[in-house]
Amino acid sequence: MDKLNAMSAFVNVVEQQSFTKAAQILNLPRSTLTDAIKQLEFQLNTRLLLRTTRQVKATDEGHIYYERCKYILAYINESDHDFLDAKPQGPLKIAVHGIFAAHFILPKLDDFLTEFPQIQLQLTESDRYVDLIKEGIDCVIRIGQLNNSELIVRHLGDIQQVTLASPKYLEKYGTPQRLEDLQSHFMVGFYSSARQKPLPLEFLTGKKTQLFELPLKIQVNGANTYAAAAKQHFGIIQAPRYGYLSELEQGTLCQILTDYPVPSLPISLLYPSKTLVSPRQKVFIEWIVRLFQDNPLL
Repeated sequence: MDKLNAMSAFVNVVEQQSFTKAAQILNLPRSTLTDAIKQLEFQLNTRLLLRTTRQVKATDEGHIYYERCKYILAYINESDHDFLDAKPQGPLKIAVHGIFAAHFILPKLDDFLTEFPQIQLQLTESDRYVDLIKEGIDCVIRIGQLNNSELIVRHLGDIQQVTLASPKYLEKYGTPQRLEDLQSHFMVGFYSSARQKPLPLEFLTGKKTQLFELPLKIQVNGANTYAAAAKQHFGIIQAPRYGYLSELEQGTLCQILTDYPVPSLPISLLYPSKTLVSPRQKVFIEWIVRLFQDNPLL
């Protein structure tokens, strides 16, 4: 059995958790699949499957190889369709911050899905750093500075940030007019999976960035909880302005220190490979780049 057919056999065995069921689907002898998997394991010098009398399960290495096999086989299948002028099709998994998606992507998403109706889009909401290969994610949109990465990065734009506090908090502690006034204030601590301590408040003064690590009453690691903590008067926060338009309009949060701008946050689109981009990935990447080029809200 050639390598591509062996990879297809492996994918079916993993998905069916059975050599017998996979053999029935592929209309092949069970022994042929067994030999193909053994040959793959020999070539890779690693065990891909754990076999019991009742079930077949992928090892950790097998799961990674399964995701890559699926990716390669789908790419080949879609490339064949692409040469036949067929529209891209199949599942497309995108990881993106939920509030960001609701504000910028969902209002325009129907245009994309109308143009490419055979794509089944799955939006995965997460604040954490995901492993694209291991989790089978096609693209991820991240907000903020990136760590060093082997992924392909496309810069989409920059988001304006503001400094906010609730009216009741300001009534109790006073409204800071200068950065020096912050020494008598609290902040809501925000930490991420990539950084295990709260982010400081940041302000641009000339060409420099000043950092302020204020005392904390509470720490959070989610955007919704971050906003709720500010509205419950626990301290000052800094966040993208687009996510707080209703709070600013209703007066539940107030913008402060407007003479001291906050550094903007870059928006980045990341995907695993510049060369192995499936047709459905390609059209989504082109669409999302155009969307943010034309978006006046950033």
